Amino acid sequence: MNLEALTTQTIDIVKQASAFIQKEALLFRLDKVEYKDVNNLVSYVDKEAEKLLVAGLSALLPEASFITEEGTTGQAPNPDALNWIIDPLDGTANFVHGLPVYCVSVGLARGTEPLIGVIHEPNRDELFYGWQGGGAWCNGERLHISKATKLSESLLATGFPYYIFDKHDRYMKILEVLMRKTHGLRRMGAAAVDLAYVAAGRFEAFYEYNLNSWDMAAGVLLVKEAGGIVTDFSGGENYLFGGDVVAGCPAHAELIEVIKEIF
Repeated sequence: MNLEALTTQTIDIVKQASAFIQKEALLFRLDKVEYKDVNNLVSYVDKEAEKLLVAGLSALLPEASFITEEGTTGQAPNPDALNWIIDPLDGTANFVHGLPVYCVSVGLARGTEPLIGVIHEPNRDELFYGWQGGGAWCNGERLHISKATKLSESLLATGFPYYIFDKHDRYMKILEVLMRKTHGLRRMGAAAVDLAYVAAGRFEAFYEYNLNSWDMAAGVLLVKEAGGIVTDFSGGENYLFGGDVVAGCPAHAELIEVIKEIF
């Protein structure tokens, strides 16, 4: 499998989906929103973008299965397979409220091994992409993680849980500790964007729990190819399907100790 060539072909399909999303953004109304839960939104834009991605990627690599956020393929997920892992519109809540922080995120993984990651953030027209062994890139420029080694040198990104709130107190305690130890924390509302920004060295690290594989499949590939460290909250490797992730530069070591102590 030629991962570089496959990445180039994937980029074309992602750009088509991203163009569709931006076209619909000009016409979108809040009454088009559906609710999975009170703070977990979906729209026809998510679903149609996913269908477009699935159609293109199916033709590109027929042997691969799909794990998708909106489930438009009707396939039962098989985490052990060769899978396209798709979030057609990461940051839906931002999109429906007109906040320009959202993206299309497509990853290819064999089991838990990330192979390709493509993220397009249309509002800044930034295309983040990479493949295993080929580095991470943004609009043709090679990406490298931050060189920071300490939390005191770091700007961090995180996300707020929108379901399963039983760990809320511990999560808030982590925030409290990190507010005192870092340059600050940001909550962008799109995990794939956060991870892409870590790969680009804009954030020193990103951490979040209650995530799904489509939130991180593309982004973790980018962070790793940019020279970063990716683990779960315990410091292990069960992040892609484990639900929590810590990704970052050398300051990751100090961050993971804070998370392990509290969480």
